[in-house]
Amino acid sequence: MAAKDRVRDHQTASLLRQELGVIGQHAKVIVIGQLATMAYGVTDAVVAGRYSDEALATLAVASSIFISIYVSLMSVMQALMPIYSELHGAGKPRELGSAFRQSLYLGLALMLLGMGIMLQSGFLLALFGVPESLRPGAVQYLSILGWALIPTLGFRMFSALNQSLGAPRIVMWLQMASLVVKVPLTIWFVFGGAGMPSMGVAGCAWASFVVNCLLFAAAFYTLRTRERYKPLTLFERWEQPDWLRLKNYAALGVPAGLASMVEVTSYTLMGLLVARMGVIATASHQIAASMAAVLFMLPLSLSIASSARVSYWFGAGDAALAHRLARAAVVLTVCVAFIASSVMALLAIQIANLYSKSPEVARLGAGLLLFVALYHVADAWQTIGCFLLRCWRIHGDAGHEAGGGEADVVGDAGLVAGFDQPIEIAGQGFIDRVNLGDEVA
Repeated sequence: MAAKDRVRDHQTASLLRQELGVIGQHAKVIVIGQLATMAYGVTDAVVAGRYSDEALATLAVASSIFISIYVSLMSVMQALMPIYSELHGAGKPRELGSAFRQSLYLGLALMLLGMGIMLQSGFLLALFGVPESLRPGAVQYLSILGWALIPTLGFRMFSALNQSLGAPRIVMWLQMASLVVKVPLTIWFVFGGAGMPSMGVAGCAWASFVVNCLLFAAAFYTLRTRERYKPLTLFERWEQPDWLRLKNYAALGVPAGLASMVEVTSYTLMGLLVARMGVIATASHQIAASMAAVLFMLPLSLSIASSARVSYWFGAGDAALAHRLARAAVVLTVCVAFIASSVMALLAIQIANLYSKSPEVARLGAGLLLFVALYHVADAWQTIGCFLLRCWRIHGDAGHEAGGGEADVVGDAGLVAGFDQPIEIAGQGFIDRVNLGDEVA
């Protein structure tokens, strides 16, 4: 018996190492695709900044609102991936196809909700005290991207399906190809030429709209023509809404979306508040926010890949392996986060100098990067935990604690530390305590 146990343990350990290798490969592919998508925003910022300072300011305000809405809605759909993965692991492709079709109803409701908010964004701009000179351009930008939510969220659902099937590479290639289109299209639409009038910041939105429509069309064509998807019978029949199933989907996805909304808005709102403190504070905060977003791609990608594989083994009927893989994925993700944050802490000054030639901005930015390095490990732990909990269909409490805690700590720390002093001297204390608040949350 002892010999058999040793053989079984060896086989399990070997399979576990193999699965961690699969997670690493999938995460690498997802990171590349996510960075390509993040480059959309970099492109818009650079091009808008070259066009005019007002265009860049308008873009900063409008994109903060768009990101808050988009990430919240996207997180709801991404949370359904464990359902797809479990059915894939169970060898039930037709049921997986049915689950995906039902999730389209939820996706359509989210698209309409997001569109309604973005097409009537004037009240949000007034609520946040955005200068009136920036509001017309911001409203136009958000109205265009409101219509872009349909293809954008549609492609995210395609992405979640492929991640659950262990095939993220096709998504990566489409995202990289879209960036090749996005860059010249943005330049053309913003500055005009060849018969195209100059659109300013609205050109950034129109370029994103066109690119996301192309991505959605490519995703639809791929689902229709690739052999990989034929066992899913995605297009053979169309069921009526299954309200009980949709209720379960919403119970899993909505808490994830709310948690993401609070987390993302804690950053975007801080950006709006920090802007009141002057150029140096705003530029330094942008350095920290930019590096935090790039660094977050590592635990996010590992979390997506890990939850897909853990759910797969649950569906395959090997709960013991799923449990062991989940524990190993947590260790892997935290270790990667620790290494990444250590490297950034050691290179904080050099990184800040790459962003700005101003000694004041670089010095303050380097200090903020140390806070980013501190909270990154905790952020990675929270991210992998939330994604894995969805494999067990645990959602509500985790989302409440992650979102509510961050909102309370970040909001209170930022407002009290920043605005209990005269505005012109509050910047350093405000930004430091905002980032410390994120660490505690």
